[in-house]
Amino acid sequence: MSYRRTIKIVCGFAGGSAVLVVAGAAAEYQGCFGHTRAARWSLFNVLQAAQPAGNRTVASTGNAWDFNWDKRDPSALLTNGKKKEIVSEDPSSEQDNGKPKATRNILLIRHSQYNLSGNGDHERILTPLGQEQAEFTGQRLAALGLKYDIMVHSTMARATETANIISKYLPGVELVSCDLLREGAPIEPVPPVTHWKPDAVQYHEDGARIEAAFRRYIHRADPKQKEDSYEIIVCHANVIRYFVCRALQFPPEGWLRIGLNNGSITWLTVRPSGRVALRTLGDSGFMPPDKLTRT
Repeated sequence: MSYRRTIKIVCGFAGGSAVLVVAGAAAEYQGCFGHTRAARWSLFNVLQAAQPAGNRTVASTGNAWDFNWDKRDPSALLTNGKKKEIVSEDPSSEQDNGKPKATRNILLIRHSQYNLSGNGDHERILTPLGQEQAEFTGQRLAALGLKYDIMVHSTMARATETANIISKYLPGVELVSCDLLREGAPIEPVPPVTHWKPDAVQYHEDGARIEAAFRRYIHRADPKQKEDSYEIIVCHANVIRYFVCRALQFPPEGWLRIGLNNGSITWLTVRPSGRVALRTLGDSGFMPPDKLTRT
């Protein structure tokens, strides 16, 4: 078989794996495989390996993106059960005025390493390493050069201390605490785990609170907001993982499949249209390897 024809057939069969099999074809043409039957089967095996085994196409779930997930889609806003009437002489102008125009950037920070053996929240403060981690996170946020609008943090000791250290690197950024952001059990995870089994009451209470936190902080911008915003939320792994699943419209019960390092940065972007993007998940590459923990 000629080299040119081999290339054509290989590319036709292999598609995205053409580079791999073209190398095999070139090697055969140049005599690397020799001219024995075994050598010809070597090329065949390369071709076969480049093909999907059976039908590997993942079927669509059929679930379309819900653009009104935050109940703030202007086209879906209702008044007394009826679509809001347009009273302006210029209906298109009034409709445009009611549309969000800015993008919200929400940076979710997991608290730094803390004393797991503490007796109660007030003793579960940051370890010396945890304090270092918060310093690294503060430096990273400052280095991004963004104009932060606010930093909200959980009222738990480890999140409060982490936020206070970070705030040293972001002078002028308002610091606010919120009980809704406290750690908890958002929803029973699937698949279940054996090492952590909160009772049904905890899921019931924590789940409602953490969902309320999601609705308060994760949504598209208000129509009155003119410029893109950058907001920091310092809280906990369970809360962040649940927020990510909910924002991306993934099954929320999958939250425990995600792992986050202490002091890591997770960045969500909410567009005016209601589209949501995950820019980073648990980014901690700004810390030295020996400073990384996940406790």
